[in-house]
Amino acid sequence: MEIILRQDYEQLGKTGDIVKVKDGYARNYLIPKGIAYIATKENKKRLENEIKLRSWKQEKEKRAAEELAKKLENVSCTIPVQVGEEDKLFGSVTSQNIAEALANQGFEVDRRKIQLDEPIKSLGIYSVPIKLHPEVTATVKVWVVKE
Repeated sequence: MEIILRQDYEQLGKTGDIVKVKDGYARNYLIPKGIAYIATKENKKRLENEIKLRSWKQEKEKRAAEELAKKLENVSCTIPVQVGEEDKLFGSVTSQNIAEALANQGFEVDRRKIQLDEPIKSLGIYSVPIKLHPEVTATVKVWVVKE
């Protein structure tokens, strides 16, 4: 049976590919899971519309991420922390702390998008990258200061 893939599927191919598979595999797995359509003219047009819609949504998300990135470039957040002898921090500053500091300034950023290689463990000024979209990354200045 010939099918059209609706999404990338590792064993078969990429979105829009027409592949030939066994009937049972198509009827019992690929079609019910929404991974593929039966290869007909109507379904080819249907898939083209889905691809256009998906690309339009991705472009819209990218534009929104670029706008947020422009706003975040001008933002710096200050995180007060407790320090001990020789200005050594009690604990560390993590992506969660940075996300909360940004939320206090009105920017909702998921902590998983904040790309810290390791938690910040000393006082200072840091440039922290935030990956808002696969193609858009913003940099925020983080000031770690004594409480």
